[in-house]
Amino acid sequence: MSILIKPIITEKATSHSELHNRYAFVVDQNSNKIEIKKAVEQAYGVSVEKVRTMNYPVVRKTKYTKKGLVEGKTSAYKKAIVELAEGQNIDFYSNI
Repeated sequence: MSILIKPIITEKATSHSELHNRYAFVVDQNSNKIEIKKAVEQAYGVSVEKVRTMNYPVVRKTKYTKKGLVEGKTSAYKKAIVELAEGQNIDFYSNI
């Protein structure tokens, strides 16, 4: 099972990558910072200085509609912010 699930490409993540050399990834919930660091270094060939992680819980919502009570949820995930060494970057669009 892979530790890195997918990169997060949003306006905020893109601005952080340009200004602060930080990149965001959705990672496996059971992985730790050391495993994330090794996975990023191995996958992209860069050196990682710092890793920050955040756990997002399940969010359950209920709506009252014409068809009755509708329940939904978003799944839980773990997000990692990876800060690279000075002068290094990751190009997500090179494979397109």
